[in-house]
Amino acid sequence: MALLAELSFTKGHGTANDFILISDVKNEWVPTVPQIMWLCDRRRGVGADGVIRIVPTALVSEFADLAIATWFMDYRNSDGSIAEMCGNGARVFARYLVASGLETKKEFVIATRAGLHQVEVNSDFTVSISMGVARKVANGSPITVTIPSSEVEFVAAGVYVPNPHAVVYLPENVNLHDIELGTPQVNPSEVFPDGVNIEFVKRMGPNHVAMRVVERGSGETLSCGTGACAVAWVEMLELGISSGEVRVDVPGGTLWVSLVDQQLWLRGSADLVARGKILLPPELL
Repeated sequence: MALLAELSFTKGHGTANDFILISDVKNEWVPTVPQIMWLCDRRRGVGADGVIRIVPTALVSEFADLAIATWFMDYRNSDGSIAEMCGNGARVFARYLVASGLETKKEFVIATRAGLHQVEVNSDFTVSISMGVARKVANGSPITVTIPSSEVEFVAAGVYVPNPHAVVYLPENVNLHDIELGTPQVNPSEVFPDGVNIEFVKRMGPNHVAMRVVERGSGETLSCGTGACAVAWVEMLELGISSGEVRVDVPGGTLWVSLVDQQLWLRGSADLVARGKILLPPELL
């Protein structure tokens, strides 16, 4: 498959965080960074925030003996970098598995680089997924974020869910949708050696927040599932909540994050919108 000029794909999104899904049931395609970047290019390729390769766990060495999960989600950011997990992408991945008949049940387990995750495809076609336990970043000094358009330094909370996140609560006098985020700078930089997703948050009401996110490898996106989990977890921590559900509004829609026995669950839309074939340019073969 790596030598083929033509790839079959499905396009999907979760709250406007969009993905190209490539079914590779024989584990034949090893995507290169230039191929991923070209596929995600919104002018030259299909256009997406990332690429999801669907591979049987039996053909992936680290998951080969895991009978509990049939499918592995191989996720790449739009710059070609590999991510541990993507909450929105995992929901779209699960929806694809059911829609394509690769999974016949509505509840099953998927494998990711961040481990195994239980998923539930709901009757309204939203998908719920277990996101595991959040971990606070251990750091002796405060983590700060600076936006290029401003000299103001914001204090951030560092969280792994399981991707790295820096969560910033904006002051009351700052409008979430008015600020130019650009490429924020995080200090000290060595706290996140593999890069970090940065969430900017405003409280909207009880158990209700809104956020914007700048994702490592993709820039600002309309949604981030693991980011919504990080924000909701910090919100619960701030409010002293040990269970319940937090509504997280993102530019692409709404996500719900709940905490059950210290496990975070993410619920939201998962839409499949197109399928087709794309021709890779000769220089990428």
